[in-house]
Amino acid sequence: MSCPSAGLRRCGSCPTTSRAALTVSCCPWVSSPVANGKPRGCKGLLSRCMDLMTNSKTRHRMAKKIKVLKQRAIEVSSRRARYKVDDVFFRPSRTSIDPRLPAFFTEMTRLVGIDGPRNKLIKLLTEGECVTAQQLKVASIVGFGGLGKTTLANQVYQKLEGQFEYQAFVSVSQKPDLKKILRNILSQICWQECASNEAWDEQQLINKIRQFLKHKRYFIVIDDIWGTPVWRAIKCAFPENSSSSRILTTTRIITVAKYCSSQHHDHLYEIKPLSATHSKSLFFKRAFGSEGGCPLQLREVSDEILKKCGGLPLAIITVASLLANKASTKEEWLRIRNSIGSALEKDLDMEEMKKILFLSYNDLPYHLKTCLLYLSIFPEDYEIKRDRLVRRWIAEGFINPAGGQDLEEVGEGYFSELINRSLIEPVEIQYDGRADACRVHDMILDLIISKSIEENFVTFSGDKKLNALPYDKVRRLSLNYHAQEHIMVPSNMIVSHVRSLTIFGCAEAEHMLSLSKFHSVRVLDLENREVLEHNCLKHINRLSQLKYLRLDVRRITALPEQLGELQNLQTLDLRWTLVKKLPASIVQLQKLACLLVNCTELPEGIGNMQALRELSEVEINQNTSPSSLQELGTLTKLRMLGLNLNWHISNTNGGMKAYTDNLVMSLCKLGMLNLRTIQIQSYNFCSLDFLLDSWFPPPCFLQRFEISTEYYFPRIPKWVASLDHLSYLGIYVDPVDEETFRILGDLPSLLFLWISSRTARPKERLIISSNGFRYLKELYFTCWDSGTGLMFEAGAMPELENLRVPFSAHDVFPLCGGLDFGIQNLHSLKHLHVEIVCYGAKVWEVEALEDAVKNAAGCLSDELTLEVSRWDEEEIVKDGEHKLAEEEVDADN
Repeated sequence: MSCPSAGLRRCGSCPTTSRAALTVSCCPWVSSPVANGKPRGCKGLLSRCMDLMTNSKTRHRMAKKIKVLKQRAIEVSSRRARYKVDDVFFRPSRTSIDPRLPAFFTEMTRLVGIDGPRNKLIKLLTEGECVTAQQLKVASIVGFGGLGKTTLANQVYQKLEGQFEYQAFVSVSQKPDLKKILRNILSQICWQECASNEAWDEQQLINKIRQFLKHKRYFIVIDDIWGTPVWRAIKCAFPENSSSSRILTTTRIITVAKYCSSQHHDHLYEIKPLSATHSKSLFFKRAFGSEGGCPLQLREVSDEILKKCGGLPLAIITVASLLANKASTKEEWLRIRNSIGSALEKDLDMEEMKKILFLSYNDLPYHLKTCLLYLSIFPEDYEIKRDRLVRRWIAEGFINPAGGQDLEEVGEGYFSELINRSLIEPVEIQYDGRADACRVHDMILDLIISKSIEENFVTFSGDKKLNALPYDKVRRLSLNYHAQEHIMVPSNMIVSHVRSLTIFGCAEAEHMLSLSKFHSVRVLDLENREVLEHNCLKHINRLSQLKYLRLDVRRITALPEQLGELQNLQTLDLRWTLVKKLPASIVQLQKLACLLVNCTELPEGIGNMQALRELSEVEINQNTSPSSLQELGTLTKLRMLGLNLNWHISNTNGGMKAYTDNLVMSLCKLGMLNLRTIQIQSYNFCSLDFLLDSWFPPPCFLQRFEISTEYYFPRIPKWVASLDHLSYLGIYVDPVDEETFRILGDLPSLLFLWISSRTARPKERLIISSNGFRYLKELYFTCWDSGTGLMFEAGAMPELENLRVPFSAHDVFPLCGGLDFGIQNLHSLKHLHVEIVCYGAKVWEVEALEDAVKNAAGCLSDELTLEVSRWDEEEIVKDGEHKLAEEEVDADN
């Protein structure tokens, strides 16, 4: 038997294996087993035989130990290769280059689209009232990596050079060295101190800078801040004097930007991607040397590449520089376009862009990295709804609440944090500041797709660029039939461990994988508009671990009765199906928290579903039993209720009254529990008079009340005035008068108001006073006969940002001074939509009213967006028609 110690020592160069080698070499059995001086002859022979038997057993045991040690050494060696230990410990170190460095030395002539943002920032920094202009002002630039924050800050810095006594520009980075940053600032404002400050600590440096700048006018740029602690420390060095000093910060994180300019959030500048025109200009300049240098055959593919870059200057410059060194053939450019995602990994020219994008990803805590990678499931340019995403995260087990926190609230916090870190783009910002949905920039999407493939987080099929399919270890499967019409999922793909299956596009029924194979699936999301039918769900009961089921399939009209066997189901979303009646077994789903349907009958036995938090939008019709309406009131956890009233019930023997009484009784019970939102719609002239005064006690925790009906309340219901937490109100009232606005203006939490009416009383103007609506953000007023419209007093609606209001051109002009609506008093207004009612008006009246609105809007902020539209434009009275009408009136008299 040969000793293995030499072989083991050859692995000794690895730090993780040296201990094993040392243990083997020090074992006692390595020394000589036979000693001299043993007796000879028979006695010696017997002794040697006994030794041989003993040694045989010993050697057998030793051989087994050697085998174990060999196996351990092999495992250690394989771990060393797998974890790339040599790369960590023995790779020669090299100094990394700051990726922001080129931004400091870019020639002005090579920049595109910089003038507008630069001038806005300079105006923000330099303008202001006399007193405030003398105070220290801090402004922040915020946006995700690659948008050009450093370049923009540097252009502002250079443009303002000479207007301040002292200036400094320093970068912070993810791992800041505070002492180095402070020394850098000091060296720029007082170079004489450079030699003497090497031994100073942070406190001494801060004191020296404060002392030097105490009565000076200074301008400091603090670039690339990643957290509030470092800003708190750096800010200590800058005295708040009255010398009109300015500080400009840049960051990728919105909360950091707000913190830096905490007293004045209007000092936050959110940098936007380049417009299509500026993107094209920058791209052609970098790729061809001039805007007009692009060959005709490359125009179309250039547009496709620019769409992929999404206005991100870093991406445009990087890709254009790459293409400048390639052949100017359509085939070559198409190849680059199709490989932009994979180029993030493979092309050396993309290294700096990858490094910059990875900074934001690497800065995420683990749970947010997981949530961000999950977005790679969705196709390019896809609008991802917030609630859908959060519910999927919950089903996957990504949400980690602490101290009894609500799962959905924690998930929404994760969503907001990804927006805050500029990693996803918010879509449809709501009245309360929350984004209803998000999109992922193409370059960020390419990054997270590459990470998902690398970590086997998601398996993709349908995109020709994504060929890496580890068929034996599929965890999450995303099939995109939009990208590739006929996807043949490999027969050798093992799907028994798949946790989520998501399908986008029209999958032919014969190409659908059998659901019975997905034993471990927790999320099933089928977005297949027209092709699939309900028989594709025949094995749904076998998915015992399913927690989330969403069906966006038009041809599904019914669900199997076995649905009730899915005892782990938490979310069932059927809004995009034609299911009008749920299986009776639905009430067996004891864990179902969210049931989303589209005018589907309220199921019998709804009271059994005690886990329900959201129920929308169920239909109440003549088939609904009064007992089911009573059971609604027993759903103690219900927070959101959506009802579609479609009843045609005879009031004989009090039938209608029994329905309304049971419904009101349930609403009163829910209002005292957890109900936060109620939405009621009806398009069959169903009266809601039963809600005028009967909701008692009022639903004191209600935050959102919304109706969409052909019914109008004759006045504001009494109980509405008691809703201290109401933030969203959509209501139909006819007529609307000043008392209507007075009652609603007293609601202390109201942020959004949509009020619809047929007529406004009196015909004179409705005055919106300065006494109410202190926090209202959005007002949408719809009225067919608005008289002379609304008049906003000075100080009215001080927080209003979005306004949609009608004005009748024919009714306004008879008034003296009729073109003054007080719009100029709405100082927070950001978007104004005026609907001009043309009925009975002359052309010149309509045009004059449009001009008046534009002039009033012009008195407000430059940031205001104005939209003017016409109602009943075909009813404008022509001059000849007007004269004829007057003659007919005279004739009648």
